[in-house]
Amino acid sequence: MRRRHFIRAASLTAAWIGAARSVGAVRPRPLRILILGGTRFIGVYMTDLALRRGHLVTLFNRGGTNAQLFPKVERLSGDRDGQLDALRARKWDVVIDDSGFVPRHVRLSAQLLAPNVRQYLFVSSVSVYASFATAPDEDSPVGKLADESVETVDENTYGPLKALCEQAAEFEMPGRVTILRPGYIVGPDDNSDRFTYWPARAARGGEILAPDGPGDAIQFVDVRDLARFTLDLLEHNVVGTFNVVSPPGRFTMGDLLSASISCANAQAKPQPPPRTVWVPAGFMQQHNVVLATDMPIWNAPIGADAAFAKVSAARALQAGLTIRSMKDTVCDTLAWHLQRPAAERLALKAGIDPAREHAVLVAWHAAAPQPQ
Repeated sequence: MRRRHFIRAASLTAAWIGAARSVGAVRPRPLRILILGGTRFIGVYMTDLALRRGHLVTLFNRGGTNAQLFPKVERLSGDRDGQLDALRARKWDVVIDDSGFVPRHVRLSAQLLAPNVRQYLFVSSVSVYASFATAPDEDSPVGKLADESVETVDENTYGPLKALCEQAAEFEMPGRVTILRPGYIVGPDDNSDRFTYWPARAARGGEILAPDGPGDAIQFVDVRDLARFTLDLLEHNVVGTFNVVSPPGRFTMGDLLSASISCANAQAKPQPPPRTVWVPAGFMQQHNVVLATDMPIWNAPIGADAAFAKVSAARALQAGLTIRSMKDTVCDTLAWHLQRPAAERLALKAGIDPAREHAVLVAWHAAAPQPQ
């Protein structure tokens, strides 16, 4: 399908979905959905929503994670690395692949399932893009590996490997693949702590070290909005590639800190109350702050990643993606965080260590010009 025709089809789909919801129309018939994964973060939300919408779900995984979830759902045991016998001679309407990181694994599953499924949805990443010096859209060049046989996933190979996974799925099922490229996926149950750090930090109270200024843009997608968009596309058999992120400029670091403080004051009532202290990134770096991990979600709006928070979301919005408010995501994330075991709450995987944060704030107050 030519691109202009696809965009028009996506637009008509979005219009149909909106009209159907407005008049209370019945959803499309239940689907038989195979989820490759389904028991971690995004897979859990997709499975739960699919069940609530009346679809018949089968999970395929190794059975080692969250095995207690969805006790009434059919589970098939296997491994992406060639142990796919449980999938043979079975038919489903659609496949959700939220666990593909190595193109060989995606090729094996897509090749096996191609004769027996209508549509293959692959969860990729905006990290596929070769450059963020300018704002990418779905037609921008993707990163490449000098050696495409590499299967080690790290910060340098993750994006190009995801791009090769996309290509593997499309090669095996041409014209029947939906590719979702989310940015940071956030919300309740996200134990990467990249987004969670900020409401969790506000809940501790006191001065919060924050990068640069409140106007710096950030981009992400709430896992629940990603799940809803995924099911909408599958229910209406929409194929193509979509960046699944909040619209550029919709959210800023100021919005995130403001919502974090508001939600923390309401839920945790910390003393002293939280207060943001904006410190230039250059000063932080001089004091050994590792911006990528100590100041998560934020990216410097200059240099090679200047447009990392400006990824185009136009195609997904046209196809029906909706983005909830910052406050909804932050408050729900904090409510989940406050119920986590103490060991998880006190040892976040992202964000600056409290002692180092305090030292940087002390240095900043000593160096900052005093008001006259």
